[in-house]
Amino acid sequence: MKRVLLILALLICTGTFAQVKEKKIRKYAATIKVKELKEKLTVIASAEMEGRETATEGQRKAAAYIEQKFRKIGLKPGNGDSYQVQYDLFVDSLSSYSLTLNGIPLQPNKDYSVSVNTSANGTWNINEIYFAGTGVLDTTQLDVKDKWVVTDETGFNPLRQKIAQLRRRGVKGIILVSKSFPRATPFSLKSGMDITSHNLSNTYPYLTVSYATLAQVLKTTSLDSASLSAMNKTSYPTNLSLSVARTELKLKSSNVLGILEGSDKKDEYLFLTAHYDHLGKRGDSIIYYGADDDGSGTTAIIELAEAFAKARKKGHGPRRSIVFMAVSGEEKGLLGSEYYTDHPLYPLAKTTVNLNIDMIGRIDPKFKGDSFNYVYVIGDDKLSSDLAPITDSVNQKYIGMQLDRRYNDIKDPNRYYFRSDHYNFAKKGVPIIFYFNGTHPDYHRPTDTVEKIEFGLMRKRVQLVFYTAWEMANRDAMMKRDIPLNIPSR
Repeated sequence: MKRVLLILALLICTGTFAQVKEKKIRKYAATIKVKELKEKLTVIASAEMEGRETATEGQRKAAAYIEQKFRKIGLKPGNGDSYQVQYDLFVDSLSSYSLTLNGIPLQPNKDYSVSVNTSANGTWNINEIYFAGTGVLDTTQLDVKDKWVVTDETGFNPLRQKIAQLRRRGVKGIILVSKSFPRATPFSLKSGMDITSHNLSNTYPYLTVSYATLAQVLKTTSLDSASLSAMNKTSYPTNLSLSVARTELKLKSSNVLGILEGSDKKDEYLFLTAHYDHLGKRGDSIIYYGADDDGSGTTAIIELAEAFAKARKKGHGPRRSIVFMAVSGEEKGLLGSEYYTDHPLYPLAKTTVNLNIDMIGRIDPKFKGDSFNYVYVIGDDKLSSDLAPITDSVNQKYIGMQLDRRYNDIKDPNRYYFRSDHYNFAKKGVPIIFYFNGTHPDYHRPTDTVEKIEFGLMRKRVQLVFYTAWEMANRDAMMKRDIPLNIPSR
């Protein structure tokens, strides 16, 4: 009888402890407040931040603000004695270019264009051109080595394949004839950003000309696709001169990291991420404020850090270490997260999960249901069979939101699984969940401003992430990695 009573007493105590624990967790989640979310987001999405474009003064101001918040919260620097991880970015630029015919300059955008992404440095006197044909080519039947080859547009992927085949056959240069002239929008003189320096030795002489320009080169009155096709495997003398001066610019950006060390499992890590960069400004007056994208996620990261830090001060710190990381370069191609996962400061094999927050402050007008009680959950059916059950149980226990998984299909045409920073963690095998509210008419427009944020709904979404992170940071085992990694490239 005494043993039975002892067991009952232990069960009662255990139940009471569980209730207290749940009550405490709810108390810490309640520290995530609408007022504080609004205060932080009003700074992040302010005109002072100039749209936070990567590698600009606005981005650096935003990074300094996030670092200051991490420091005040009491997070340790995530990169040794620094809160920031600097990384290089490379941009190619055409400083000058020209194309002349018989010594007479041709007009860019009207007669021709040069690609900043592929054009090599140099000057070429083109005395002969060789017509390789139109459409899909059988390059094995072409003698094109050391020749300037003319071909036509055939759609993006077929064209890439054709150019690759011609280059493997040793062409000197490629002239693409196109119907897309004159061009209303001038071609860009700068390439997109990249975290790796482009190998200029991999570039090649390449230009695009109009049909009218090619007709002028051939001294004929007109030229169309049919007549071009008839010139297959024919050479013509020319007097063209192409000159290109290409330079590489080296820029700097940074990710901002703060860490809350765990207890008995501090050598295992949970990553909470959001990108703090946006699209910058156009001229002096048009600012892309990026309140939802992704000021909302950045604000959430800071607020989550505060909630977990408050819990630790009360003796309820996480078992695993939690890394709060605000990344830049997302709008340029997920560059900041790519740099981190290629140069991790904490072992990816010991990173239990990445919870990524990108746009959680608005309502998708296409959403059907309770629009003030939903969030899109993406990726919790991949890499780990633990993710979805934990997500569902935590949501059912604490929040009761509608978890919409319509975008979990990798083949979904929106491709959201590939469009935010979680993707770079997933590529390395780290289980991920992506929290997202969907797009809206202000997406990637200057009108994405603070006054349009639904802060009550945003608070619920941040609290869902808090409860989920709490469970995953404190459970006995890391997230299983039991679903085969089969993620196609972007």
